[in-house]
Amino acid sequence: MSDPRSADTTTPPARILVIDDEPQIRKFLDISLRAQGYAVESAESGEGGLEALATHGADLVILDLGLPDRDGHEVLRELRQWSSVPVILLTVRASETEKVAALDAGGNDYVTKPFGVQELMARVRALLRSHAAPAGSQPLYEDGRLHVDLARREVLLQGQPVALTRKEYALLALLIQHAGRVVTQPQLLRELWGPSHQHDTHYLRILVGKLRHKLGDDAAAPQWIATEPGVGLRFISRDPTHSGH
Repeated sequence: MSDPRSADTTTPPARILVIDDEPQIRKFLDISLRAQGYAVESAESGEGGLEALATHGADLVILDLGLPDRDGHEVLRELRQWSSVPVILLTVRASETEKVAALDAGGNDYVTKPFGVQELMARVRALLRSHAAPAGSQPLYEDGRLHVDLARREVLLQGQPVALTRKEYALLALLIQHAGRVVTQPQLLRELWGPSHQHDTHYLRILVGKLRHKLGDDAAAPQWIATEPGVGLRFISRDPTHSGH
């Protein structure tokens, strides 16, 4: 059966990022995914995978939980701080406890090694369908001065790139995704540092200060990041095309 997307030459292929330290698995997945018409990028470590996702983006990530440099759960938690990309987890650990922990950490689906390629491809197709962007939605903010493309992880201020740390970008992306609405301090702390840091408000104050400085934003007369005292932060959207949904 042919790939239904092949009839539409205007639709670029979905981009799949494979993060796995086993060369044979990476090669197998690269061949199998490309045969289905997907564009594939591979990384052999957790850090390399996060860098690849941050730099090039992806429509779906296949993440091995048994990585050499960092635990896969940790990689997933960090990824979830700034990306909502669907993630399929690969593991040799098949216990129910392991599966629940992986899904709770932000995974969308779960495949146990060794796995059948047809089953994996079916799961890839299902996740891509369910996470397809609604027609007309643009994952970016643009007001003539500030440009933020969440898909490309690109931030420009008056046309010039702004070098943000991963945490600074995660905060900006989270606020833009809730533009016009207050995001509470506990929610920000939980999303950015994890559930054990929901009372460490000084972390957030420092991070907001650094982000405002890089954007040239003034806390007393904010252009983009407003503080709601004692409650949280709100992104002020001046982009007529950005709905904040």
